[in-house]
Amino acid sequence: MQRWPVLLFLAWVCFLFFAGIGLFMSGFLLTRIELASSSSCSDPLVPPPWERQSLPPGSCWAPQRFSKAVLVIIDALRFEFARFNPAKASPLPYENKLSFLHHLATSQPRHARLYRFRADPPTATMQRIKGLTTGSLPTFIDVGSNFATYAIQEDNLLAQLVQNGRRVVFMGDDTWEGLFPKKFFRSYFFPSFNVKDLHTVDDGILQHLYPTVDGGEWDVLIAHFLGVDHCGHKHGPDHPEMTKKLTQMNEMLRSLVDHLGNDTLLLVAGDHGMTETGDHGGDSEKEVNAALFVYSKTALFGAGPPEEPEAVPQVNLVPTVALLLGVPIPYSNIGEVMAELFSGDGDAVSAALQQLSVYHINAKQVDRFLHSYSLVAQDLPAEQLQRLQELFSSAVEEHSRLLAQVQGVTLVPPELESRLGSLIGRFQLYLREARAVCTQSWARFHPLRMVGGCTLIAASCLLCYVASELAAASDSFYRSCLLYPLLWGSVVAVLLGLARVLTQEGLDLLLVSSWAAAASQLGFFWHWWGRHPKRARLAGSQPPLASVGLRQRLRAWLGLAFPMGILLFRCGAMFSDSFVVAEARVAPFLLASLVMLLVGKLHWDGRLTVPEGPKQQLLGFSSYRREIWYLLCLVAMLLVCVRLSGFFHQCREEIPQCRPSLFLSPLASLRNTRAKNLFYLLCVALLAGLVYAVRSWLRHYGNLNSSDPLVLFVRWGFPLVVVCIACYWAVASSADDSLGKLQELVQVAVVAFPWAVYGLASVGLLLLLCNPMTVFAKDTRESAGSIVTPYLGVPSSEVDFLHVIPQIYKRMQESQKSRLERGSCKATVAAYGLGSVYSAALVIALTLLGFLLMLLHSERLSLAFLLLFLEAFMLLHIHTRARGLAGD
Repeated sequence: MQRWPVLLFLAWVCFLFFAGIGLFMSGFLLTRIELASSSSCSDPLVPPPWERQSLPPGSCWAPQRFSKAVLVIIDALRFEFARFNPAKASPLPYENKLSFLHHLATSQPRHARLYRFRADPPTATMQRIKGLTTGSLPTFIDVGSNFATYAIQEDNLLAQLVQNGRRVVFMGDDTWEGLFPKKFFRSYFFPSFNVKDLHTVDDGILQHLYPTVDGGEWDVLIAHFLGVDHCGHKHGPDHPEMTKKLTQMNEMLRSLVDHLGNDTLLLVAGDHGMTETGDHGGDSEKEVNAALFVYSKTALFGAGPPEEPEAVPQVNLVPTVALLLGVPIPYSNIGEVMAELFSGDGDAVSAALQQLSVYHINAKQVDRFLHSYSLVAQDLPAEQLQRLQELFSSAVEEHSRLLAQVQGVTLVPPELESRLGSLIGRFQLYLREARAVCTQSWARFHPLRMVGGCTLIAASCLLCYVASELAAASDSFYRSCLLYPLLWGSVVAVLLGLARVLTQEGLDLLLVSSWAAAASQLGFFWHWWGRHPKRARLAGSQPPLASVGLRQRLRAWLGLAFPMGILLFRCGAMFSDSFVVAEARVAPFLLASLVMLLVGKLHWDGRLTVPEGPKQQLLGFSSYRREIWYLLCLVAMLLVCVRLSGFFHQCREEIPQCRPSLFLSPLASLRNTRAKNLFYLLCVALLAGLVYAVRSWLRHYGNLNSSDPLVLFVRWGFPLVVVCIACYWAVASSADDSLGKLQELVQVAVVAFPWAVYGLASVGLLLLLCNPMTVFAKDTRESAGSIVTPYLGVPSSEVDFLHVIPQIYKRMQESQKSRLERGSCKATVAAYGLGSVYSAALVIALTLLGFLLMLLHSERLSLAFLLLFLEAFMLLHIHTRARGLAGD
């Protein structure tokens, strides 16, 4: 087959799959439209009483209450970390460690308060920073940007501060550098990617924090600490290292409060929580339940704190801080102001009037955003927008009437005071329902696109199968079957593009590509169906030998129907929630059932009994019995491995009573040093055993005889990867205080060893792609030797096209032909590894993938990977023995 038609066909197939995946993701991973508008001081959002009097200097929409603010973000600060329970006699390592917050809240109840800070999923750091600064909701597609941040173009709190002349100083997580480029008056960024490093970011902040606060050249100071989050990833929350980090944060807050002035607002917040294993990113209760602590040396609250801390959505922080500092609320904010922070020191009526004023500003800002957003996007339901508009209009009208009655009155009647509270409640209802509508709409899937994407992918798989069947019939297949599909796809793409241009609609490249892919698939199947009857007539005119081939093909089709049905059933089960929730039990059950069904079918066909006939003469009585017992032992061992793999299970959020496996936690979470060392040695031994098993398997089947680059990599590269992984596990699982003066060297090693593994694995995959065959051919020049019998198949037969081994065998003979003809002696050609030409490449690829996965997971999962590889080896052997016993 010629190269260029084949490459063009493969490129077209890749385009089909990418179009289907892209269409599905556009319906599953939704995005919301980011408006380019931004708020300004000149916006007409000031309530009537403030229009007739000048605002204080430095204020825009509301009187500025604080001239400075310090935002301390303690990454992954779960609410349980900040709450203090003096009744606990033996608290856990993460409990009662931030005692200074409890001291401030109890000794100064009108100056400090603790809140439950509810995060919106996904609970990844970048998405939470975006929510904390824009007041809006990120969608799940933003998770892909967690490690590759991009500048926030949407209006945000930092942009408003800089726009209004405030000096913003930042120190900590360098994620902010990519999100807010050139927004900081002064910045101290520290690398955040290494989750095993507990101290670099925190120590760097502490080095600059107090001198910066005392220097006074700032208006807003942001300090983002990462030690608690990294400690959770490395050791888990229930570990003595977490006690050390929280104690360090407690002392930092104690010293920071001493350096603050009376005009400074202190906010201590967690961007998200963490699970019991120290992870985050989902929407479980412990991941979304963070902490927020508010403090000022001047009185903030009109009354004492409630018995139970109030739950506050994270988007509420943006409008609250903006109005407290006297800057406009960002344009796309959907949060609600924390009204109790605007109570002041006056009586209840004046406090209610101040709260009503900020609620009115907040509601007008949200109404303006919803109106602008509905003009450019259609994902907000019209009937719900109409209801929100009615709520807003009635509340604004009541607000105007009530202010007209209150104005000039020195003593407010009780009925007007109750109307003030009722009106505040109506504004709260509007703001909360508006946020609920946005949350529901931006988390809504697009079923039509998802079904279309799945249909494109399924049609692409069918196309590949049909193409593989048709390629055996003619070498000109790729040329003849490429013309029509490409022509159909190009015509549809051009027509859709012209239609979009003529109707002045935006050109959606994804939809155009999807329609073009569907049209090209339709052209392929149309052309294939047109050729199908001709091939059938040609087959009917062939000699009776063709009918035998047809019967064999029918038998092969029937043999493939059952396993294909099992595969389709397994794929279809993924659309059922019950199967997805119980996937950890369903997949092993299906695997064990399929193997047992294979054994049952062999027994039903009489293949597991003592043979009588040609099979006995072929293998012999004892050898055939040995084959049967070998197959049954393999099946038993496979079932044992499947059962053992059940010990490595992770709990889903839908199963609250489930307890995760202890083997999922990393070695660093173990407190006992001796147990940690024993587990480490066991993990390294299991990893070495896995590589030894892979190399022994390849050596046994003759795949490690040549000196090809891939073979040399398996010989020497695999042990080197094991050494790098073992060294990385050693430095990553050790406690920081046990390393002493080697701390700087360890920080380099924690990064260098993973990069070494990634580099070696990439080299191995590249060598595998360049030459996946590990077959070694050898010829001996002997005078009495004989040439091996050449392959007698017809070049145009199906065997020659559907099976790789005869082609390799034929190419080997052709390569030796010239040398044999020139020599006067005969030669014997020997091929090593020819029988495992498929499985050897697959095993090497899976081993390289296993190295990468073991580096990303905890160390104690090495036993699970060993079980997976043992199951793979057993399945290969079971398949071989079953085919041999079945007589195929």
